[in-house]
Amino acid sequence: MDGVVGGDHGNSSNSIYRECLRNHAASLGSYATDGCGEFTLDDTSPGGCLQCAACGCHRNFHRKVTCPPPPRLTTGEMMEYSGGEGTPPPSGEMMRTTTTSTGTNKKRFRTKFTAEQREKMMGFAEKLGWKLQRKDLDDEIERFCRGVGVSRQVFKVWMHNHKNSSSSSSASTGNVSSLTQ
Repeated sequence: MDGVVGGDHGNSSNSIYRECLRNHAASLGSYATDGCGEFTLDDTSPGGCLQCAACGCHRNFHRKVTCPPPPRLTTGEMMEYSGGEGTPPPSGEMMRTTTTSTGTNKKRFRTKFTAEQREKMMGFAEKLGWKLQRKDLDDEIERFCRGVGVSRQVFKVWMHNHKNSSSSSSASTGNVSSLTQ
């Protein structure tokens, strides 16, 4: 049971406790760990206490590593992949099952804008004053977004990301701080 905590303490069996991170020299104002490499449950301690047999520290001082559960294949996928010769599934098929079962391997889509789109969005954002809060311009904003080929949400995020990097002459001279006057 080295490092793996069973179901008797209410934790998942996918958790492993690695090296001890307890700072034994904190009272001296320094940093020193004991070098314990992995949590080992001390079976001799009374009352099921979660002390490490190697270093004597509580389990919470050890770095917790949670392993993802293995992907679950349906019966059809198991039959499809079983060739009798132990051949692995095609790489594209395996990627599909791992990304859908865990959901963590999916990369976020990044929008790419053309130079023309950037110019149009920059001009329209300056016209709006870098804010989309005016409800009386909703129709005009929707028309603009359709004309440029982006959604309103994408335009809003683009405006938020580029409002400080705009080279607008009104922004550079109109926002003079009271400290510089």
